[in-house]
Amino acid sequence: MVSELQQYSTNLYDTDYNLWLKETVKKLQKKDFETIDLENLIEEVLDLSRRQKKKLKNLLIKLFEHLLKLAYWQVEKEYNQGHWQGEILTFRQQINDELQDSPSLKPYLSDIFGECYQKGKAIASKRSQLPPDTFPPSPIGNLEQILNEDWLP
Repeated sequence: MVSELQQYSTNLYDTDYNLWLKETVKKLQKKDFETIDLENLIEEVLDLSRRQKKKLKNLLIKLFEHLLKLAYWQVEKEYNQGHWQGEILTFRQQINDELQDSPSLKPYLSDIFGECYQKGKAIASKRSQLPPDTFPPSPIGNLEQILNEDWLP
């Protein structure tokens, strides 16, 4: 019987994800641990961490892109400065909000800092049509500066 219920939950996971979530929450609330689709639940919980890391990485790349455009894309600076500064503030606030919710992710940002700078630099180069060597080879500030809402290059 329990095996049949677990099979039903597994099938539900594959056929109707939203219903699977609702059913899983109900089972957790009832403390009905025996019929929970544990394998998929574990995968989903692990995926939450991966998604949070991916979100932080994407935000940091976008932050670098806009900081670099602000600092080096002189032809467009007068016209786009306000927009870029607004985007910079938004990305910083979103990163800082994520870190406030999960402070243990700050070392992860340090680990991916250089990689994100290189990706942000590549995007800034493409969007601005400026040669990649227009931008410094290493990050334009440290993590504390990059996340500081009052700092601009």
